[in-house]
Amino acid sequence: MSNLIYGHHPVVEAINAGMPVEKVLFQQGLRGELEKEIRHLTKAHDIPLQVVPVEKLNKLVRGNHQGVVAWTALVAFRNLEDVLPAILERGETPLLLLLDGITDVRNFGAICRSAECAGVHAVVVPQSGSAPANEDAMKASAGALARIPLCRVRSMYSTVEWLQQSDVQVVATALSDRSKPIFEVDFTGPTAILLGPEGEGLAPKLIRMSDAVARIPQATDFDSYNVSVAAGIAVYEVLRQRGTTLGDDA
Repeated sequence: MSNLIYGHHPVVEAINAGMPVEKVLFQQGLRGELEKEIRHLTKAHDIPLQVVPVEKLNKLVRGNHQGVVAWTALVAFRNLEDVLPAILERGETPLLLLLDGITDVRNFGAICRSAECAGVHAVVVPQSGSAPANEDAMKASAGALARIPLCRVRSMYSTVEWLQQSDVQVVATALSDRSKPIFEVDFTGPTAILLGPEGEGLAPKLIRMSDAVARIPQATDFDSYNVSVAAGIAVYEVLRQRGTTLGDDA
């Protein structure tokens, strides 16, 4: 994780000051005004809150943590409901990446790097079960994490529904009975590409909810593409279909 903050007042002040907080850990069994305040603040600012045994906090902090520990992120999280209208107001065709269950910081950083190179407007992650925006992720992104808008949402399911209601098609990358080669999917309109973790892949419900399901063809049956590689292939296909002119350094 990134910078560690602990203690009642330091954590509360950090949240109220608008610092980008990655996650808050709260001591199991603590009750009273402190618990109410922390729960209220984290909910109001869409910050993940995790209740943990005191032993875990003691391992993290040598000083008096007072039952609350937080990590600040290296980048500020944006509100997707503000980002999407701004894209449309500029007359641009939205392109978003939805990352569900991507917990490896190197994959996360590499995806952000490809996204920035391809002109993706925002990367969207869920509150829980996603890689932290820490130093390792920043390094893997070659600094792109500091440039591309990063949005954190409470529910990927609700986000998919909201995007569809906003006339943004959601394309899942997965193998299913609905999937077709990625170059046969139309990416010329407003699009959000949904990627899941390697191994278990996307949740079946998210695949069912998607407007289209794309698969990336392979020459052999060896495993599958790394998720960051798959993201790069997907966003490049969008560039190809939209006829984006690449710079000399591409």
